[in-house]
Amino acid sequence: MKQPAVYILASKRNGTLYIGVTSNLKTRIWQHKNHLVDSFTKQYQVYMLVYYENHSSMYEAISREKCLKKWKRSWKVKLIEEFNPYWRDLYDSI
Repeated sequence: MKQPAVYILASKRNGTLYIGVTSNLKTRIWQHKNHLVDSFTKQYQVYMLVYYENHSSMYEAISREKCLKKWKRSWKVKLIEEFNPYWRDLYDSI
């Protein structure tokens, strides 16, 4: 079942961040973790799922992703810490 989502990956607590969008969160994060995505995340070892939010449409998810990418880093860190204060890898809970 497709569920549009925006997600944030981190290399470690307060480390490098990556914001992405997908229609299948579990599969997409698995691809990142298994180095199947030849991108920024592979180059900088950004694999911990620290934040995500589901959306009702892909258009909504893409709009939110674009918005988050423009945010200051401090705002992104605050968003993560409100959702996931210990910066746990949320992959196993999705």
